[in-house]
Order: sequence, then structure tokens, then C-alpha cells
Amino acid sequence: MRRRSAGPDISGGRRGRLRWAGRAWALAILIAGAGLAGCGGSSDTSATAAGPSGSSGAAKTQLALVAYSTPKKAYDALTAAFANTSAGKGVGFSESFGASGAQSRAVASGQPADVVAFSTAPDVTRLVKAGIVGGDWDANPANGIVADSVVVLVVRRGNPKHITGWSDLVKPGIDVITPNPSTSGSARWNILAAYGAQLELGRTPAQALAYVRTLLTKNVSVQDPSGSAAMQTFAGGKGDVLLSYESEAIAAERAGLALQYIVPTQTILIQTPIAVTSNSSHTAQARAFVSWLWTPAAQTIWAREGYRPVLPSVLARFASRFPTPSQLFTIRFLGGWSKIKKEFFDPSNGSITKIEQAAGVPTASS
Repeated sequence: MRRRSAGPDISGGRRGRLRWAGRAWALAILIAGAGLAGCGGSSDTSATAAGPSGSSGAAKTQLALVAYSTPKKAYDALTAAFANTSAGKGVGFSESFGASGAQSRAVASGQPADVVAFSTAPDVTRLVKAGIVGGDWDANPANGIVADSVVVLVVRRGNPKHITGWSDLVKPGIDVITPNPSTSGSARWNILAAYGAQLELGRTPAQALAYVRTLLTKNVSVQDPSGSAAMQTFAGGKGDVLLSYESEAIAAERAGLALQYIVPTQTILIQTPIAVTSNSSHTAQARAFVSWLWTPAAQTIWAREGYRPVLPSVLARFASRFPTPSQLFTIRFLGGWSKIKKEFFDPSNGSITKIEQAAGVPTASS
């Protein structure tokens, strides 16, 4: 019996097909527009500032954006575009990017943040429990999800190992790269994609977990702290296959790296959340920015940066670029984040944690 997800889950059935209410979206955009009209560590960090017309200059308001590593280029484009809106005039950003879990823990420990954007919902709910993000952060038509992606198999150009699907990843001699799930949200998506794919193929939960155990202990050779670091490792020549976001693979191709990617028939929909912190000193501007991210203009930028839009009208325009795998599933198919976090990633008793510890892989508190 499947339990409903405690985190944001916009799926509606076993395959997790997205069902949206157009009327609700229209209302949300009107509300966002009204809000805009009324608004005047170890991580990679950067800062941007917007002058009166969006040009470089001193910003009257500086928003601290703390995010997971892979969408840095997307957020660079988004913050620059926001600066050219009426709500974005005079708003600049200090940006911190790193592994999702590590970023969430840093904010929980005191790192300043006005807006947080993570790879998984539990990284936001950690801040809800800490009183840093309000419990209603996902109370909108998108359930707090700002962009989607899917887990893909990245291979060398020409696919010399003839990788076609999940079964190839556990063949002897195949070297797989994926991040460490104790720090990286993308690693957790990768593991869940591999596990869920086995269920879709008719395997039992025990057989699916056995597949993941083989993958992690026999075939995965490097577990970097973040998805971006894993891509760097693969780009540097290590590994035959990289488990990654579709968006990250698209960006790597555009950068001219000698790789290509395969969207498996069975894969998971990656749903990435965003929230405004309760202790922000610039709540109005932070909310204006986050609301703007669900407008057609911002969702188009997400699409152009390789992410699957969550706004149905924009997703329809880019349907040919982002085909839907025939056995696409969501976190709800696996029982929801609350169930998965406890059963898979609990720091003491999680099944994946135990596999990693037995293999000598460093694990950290989740």
C-alpha cells in the first residue's frame, strides 16, 4: 500500500503523470503579478547586482540565494532576467552553490539565506523543522517545485560501451560515476531512479535493492560530494557512465564535452523545490523573485537551460525537446519522501546508508 508523500508531489498516478488545473495556474500568475507590482562555506559563491535598468551596478537590495550545485548557470540567467523586470530593479544576488544536503545543513546552522533552492524536498523540510522556512512553502499550484528534470545515463561520445539501459550498468567492467547520497540530492535521485526502474521492470523491492547494492559496491568507483563535481570527474576521463540530471548532460553537451546521454525507458521525475526563508530581511523582494520564477518568461529560461518547465503552457512549447519516457515515475510511486528518507537514507538504519557504510563510503547525518 503506497503512502502519500509528505513533501511536494505533483504526481497523480502510478506513472506520476502531471495533472495541472489551468485555472489555478492563471490565478497564481495573477497573484504573482500583483505581488511583483507591489514590490519596489565550501560552496561556490558569486554575486550579481542590478542597476536601475538591469545593468551592472550597486544594488539597493541584496538577496542571498543558497542553492544546490547543478543549476548555477540557470540561476545566473534567471537573476539577470529578473533584474530587467519592474520588481527586479535595484535587486542583486549573492549566490552560494554546493551539494544540496550540505547547503541545507549550512543554512540550518546559520548561513544567511533569503531564498533556498535545493535538489530534494527533505532539504527544505529540514529548514521547516528548524523554523527557518514556513510550513506553507509548498502551498501553490506547483507545490513549491520550480523546475523538473529526469535521471539520465551519460556516456562517452559514440557510446563505446554500448550502454542502453539500467541492466548494462551492473555488467562486469562497467565503471559508473555518481555522487555521494549523504551530501548530494542528485545522488539520491540517481539511486531512486535505479531502484524504481527495477520495480517498473517487475522486480520485487528486495530484488531492486539488490540491484542497487551491486551497482554501488561493484560498479561505482567514485562518489563525489555533488552532482557538478561528479560531472567534472566524468569530463576528466574517469568512468564509462555517469548518472546525472538531464539538464546537466544538456549543459555538458553544449559546452562541447565529448559525451552524449541516454534517457532510460524507466526513470524518475526530478522535482526541485524552492522557498523563501522566514527570517529574510527582504521578504517582499525574495517572494517577488520566487513568484516570478513561475511566470512564462522565467519558465522559458528554465527550458532553454535544459530543465523541464513546470508551467504546462511552456512545457507544451518544448515538448519535442523533453519527450516523456514511457515508464516515467515520481517519488510518490516509491512511497513519498518521508518513507524513502527513513527507509533508505536514515543515518543509522537506512538501507542505502548501510550499503555505503559496508563499502567504506563516508556517510553523514541526513
